[in-house]
Amino acid sequence: MSDFDYDLFVIGGGSGGVRAARVAAGEAGAKVALAEDDRYGGTCVIRGCVPKKLMVFASEYAGVVEDAASYGWDLKQGPFDWHSFQSRLNTELDRLEQVYRDLLKGSGVDTFDARATVAGPHEVKLSTGETKSAKHILVATGGHPVRPNLPNAHLGIVSDDIFHLESLPKSLLIVGGGYIACEFACIMHGLGVEVTQYYRGAQILRGFDDEARGLVAESMRERGIDLRVGTNIVEMAPASDDHTASWTGTASDAAMGADAKQRQEMQQEAEAARGPIWVKSTNGGERVFDMVLFATGRDPNTADMGLEEVGVKLGRRGQIEVDKYSQTAVPSIYAIGDVTDRVNLTPVAIREGMAFVETVFKGNPTPVDHALIPSAIFTQPEMGTVGLSEEDARDQEAVEVYCTSFRPMQTAFAGRSDRVLMKLVVSQASRKVLGCHIVAPHAGEMIQLAGVAVKMGATKEDFDRTVAVHPTMSEEIVTMRTPMRTA
Repeated sequence: MSDFDYDLFVIGGGSGGVRAARVAAGEAGAKVALAEDDRYGGTCVIRGCVPKKLMVFASEYAGVVEDAASYGWDLKQGPFDWHSFQSRLNTELDRLEQVYRDLLKGSGVDTFDARATVAGPHEVKLSTGETKSAKHILVATGGHPVRPNLPNAHLGIVSDDIFHLESLPKSLLIVGGGYIACEFACIMHGLGVEVTQYYRGAQILRGFDDEARGLVAESMRERGIDLRVGTNIVEMAPASDDHTASWTGTASDAAMGADAKQRQEMQQEAEAARGPIWVKSTNGGERVFDMVLFATGRDPNTADMGLEEVGVKLGRRGQIEVDKYSQTAVPSIYAIGDVTDRVNLTPVAIREGMAFVETVFKGNPTPVDHALIPSAIFTQPEMGTVGLSEEDARDQEAVEVYCTSFRPMQTAFAGRSDRVLMKLVVSQASRKVLGCHIVAPHAGEMIQLAGVAVKMGATKEDFDRTVAVHPTMSEEIVTMRTPMRTA
């Protein structure tokens, strides 16, 4: 008989934690428990990828009526009904959460709707007062959006709040230039909100291919988003006062160590205090917005979890430091997903969870593979990317760049000026495709398949030998014969 209550105790009911728990129990026969103090499904299902993508779908209908007229359809434009959409959205999220609960139950995982902290190398303490022992502990608590250290930052919302708005604002300032900021700028604009976006850097989507992100920025401006780079907030205050109010904390920051009920109360308190917001920018301009959304970064959920007290090492931002097998400095404690701040994507957390189970419960040491991960940014148009940007590739070796930009058939026929981009970055020495970058409608669908080829080490000649599917946008990926430039 085991000396522990469980073989594995998972802290966190997001995609990574749930996958690790049910595979360890269902396939490896381990006795597993999982604790989650909020909704099952985590950031992706409840307040991230899934509701965001549904909002992307909703926002894309804005141009359908106008385009349809060019194709002979007589449709009527109507206002967007936020409450109707929100009701259906909440119903869908409830359904998905129940799916996660059912998957755990079906795999034989014991679940605890409670906050869990680490009380020792093999001990987990629950907010219910119980203490459970486990041979292995897996921390999969994810991360949370943070506000900047700015007076009155609590007046603004973060991405978690966007799905719970009672009504859409008429005007919205988004602060940030990453994919979350850019996606919500496009979403909210598509839903009829007047959107302004401030980003302190020289160009949005830092770290992505320069040419691709440049086209995304250009397209956002053409659609009517007031995108201002080299710009940030220096002051903000309720529009009705003398702009001198001070700030000593934020709801989201204070909530890091709180339970779900306390976080909800803090959110409701902050919501009640919101109104028109006066903003002063770094260029001296002053404006009033109905709402301000901070998309300025995320931090790991590790506060007040007892990790450092038992010997787990944390990084500067609170991320759990792990080795290639997701093991912490305490041999019995592992961590996966955003809480480790490696590659913060849901499919990556799931793969890390699977590698953990292979290593610990199936006797097959499996390091996490973070190379050549395809990803998509759901702006309008979308960006899909896998591998190295042109800039990163040419810093490593001599490359050829194959690139084309054109107006796609569907929107060109409707008279729109939208452009798409197809780009391959190729090693001159090995001829391998080092990077593929697509800016186009449904680029996320395209890059998933291109990612298979790039991951397999396909060469430019492999792409050339592939017969094009005509007429499609993606056929350009296999028809580019002459490099645009070499570097």
